Amino acid sequence: MIFPIFFTFFLLLSTTHASVQDFCVADYKAPDGPAGYSCKKPAIVTVNDFVYSGLGIAGNTTNIFKAAVTPAFAAQFPGVNGLGISLARLDLGPGGVVPFHTHPGASEVLLVVQGAIIAGFVASDNTPYLKTLKKGDIIVFPQGLLHFQVNGGDTPAIAFPSFSSPSPGLQIVDFALFKNDLATELIAQTTLLDAAQIKKLKGVLGGTNKVY
Repeated sequence: MIFPIFFTFFLLLSTTHASVQDFCVADYKAPDGPAGYSCKKPAIVTVNDFVYSGLGIAGNTTNIFKAAVTPAFAAQFPGVNGLGISLARLDLGPGGVVPFHTHPGASEVLLVVQGAIIAGFVASDNTPYLKTLKKGDIIVFPQGLLHFQVNGGDTPAIAFPSFSSPSPGLQIVDFALFKNDLATELIAQTTLLDAAQIKKLKGVLGGTNKVY
């Protein structure tokens, strides 16, 4: 009899803990804490803190990847701070690609609203999962796994990724390897890539060749 009562009390305690306060609008002027942005005082919170209008504008895809991501993370949209959610807009021009990348802090759901997008991820056992998505299709990318998006048509494509964190984080594999100052020889040894190709990619992505 005691155990069910204790379990029920514990369950109620754990499920109500998250609602101690209604929200934690990001205060960009206050010092950051270990969990991220500090909370703005409720007295100065307005409805504008909970509204973001930036996703209605197409991103600039005139870059090497022909892609643009417009984020509505806690850094841009103070109202999502502390809520465990965020959103973004993805624009892919013809031939556009979002190269292999990972979000260390969140899972992602991608909704395609225009065009066709080849999207997929690679599981930790190196099994790939990919599919061509069309308008109205969604795909989920589990937290921390490498994934990608490629425009699968001849026209611009648009998608809206949502995340299970207000600050999902991002690491792009190409940038991690070639937009840095690691020695070309070291990258060649650890990736089995040709040194000439590494130097070319460093030149394209803005990396340097530091000698250690």
